[in-house]
Amino acid sequence: MSVKIRLKRMGAKKRPFYRVVIADSRSPRDGRFIETVGTYNPISQPAEIKLDEAKILTWLSNGAQPSDTVRNLLSNAGILAKHAEAKSGKKSASEKPAAASAKPTEKNTVAEIKAYLDAQGTEYASSAKKADLLALV
Repeated sequence: MSVKIRLKRMGAKKRPFYRVVIADSRSPRDGRFIETVGTYNPISQPAEIKLDEAKILTWLSNGAQPSDTVRNLLSNAGILAKHAEAKSGKKSASEKPAAASAKPTEKNTVAEIKAYLDAQGTEYASSAKKADLLALV
């Protein structure tokens, strides 16, 4: 089953209003869907977009494919960038300090050891070698 994130048209004639839904790709545009994850109102000035970021990221990580229009909406909201960051395994800025508090070992790079020592407030020679830096830890 191929799952899509797409728009479901609501509203009156010439007054469109859309729900962002998770649906099986075989179901009709305004037909059966799995879950509603947001709304999009193109009539209001500026266009009103409400998205449940956590649900969308969960569905994207499970393999759901956004339609072209939804891809633009998610990109403008910054959700696709977060998904790409999580998918590539990069750590966000909020996660790095927790990792930096772990004591470095010989497996760490010199830059990581220096970052740890800087966070601890320990002074070291800028030309120090890896073994010298590990001794300061």
